[in-house]
Amino acid sequence: MQKVVSARAFTYSKHLSFSAVFAALCCVGTLIVHIPLPNGYLNTGDVFVLLAGWFLGPLYGAVAAGVGSALADIISGYAVYVPATFFIKAAVALCAFFLCSLLKKVIKKDGLDFLPRLTSALIAECVMVLGYFIYESFLYGFAGALSAVVGNLTQGAVCLALATI
Repeated sequence: MQKVVSARAFTYSKHLSFSAVFAALCCVGTLIVHIPLPNGYLNTGDVFVLLAGWFLGPLYGAVAAGVGSALADIISGYAVYVPATFFIKAAVALCAFFLCSLLKKVIKKDGLDFLPRLTSALIAECVMVLGYFIYESFLYGFAGALSAVVGNLTQGAVCLALATI
């Protein structure tokens, strides 16, 4: 009985540790590459958001992605985005995990292992763009939200490529 409890405690602490590391990577990835745009900034945090979803699974990946990205918004002075960022980045990690898992079952060739990651990242980054568009529509109106779409698409494309590699 004690060995079972010890194994569960070890597994839990391992997941918790990896989640903390990925949350830190999401935060640092967002803050280090920080290219200002008219409506926000371009960053590479989504590379680690996608990786968190793929490597940590739905629960731990979503929490790590949401917490790390929201923390970066707090640190960089975009506190108004914290609630949206938490849920949007968690949704990106969830989407990346579930789509990648589904596509791996469909595509069973080892030589095409990048295809599930690429496709799931593409759709997950579209979730990010749509999520921020909806949130910014409430903040800035339709025209203001539309002006941020190009920056979000650029960030999504760069992070998609880096995470897939």
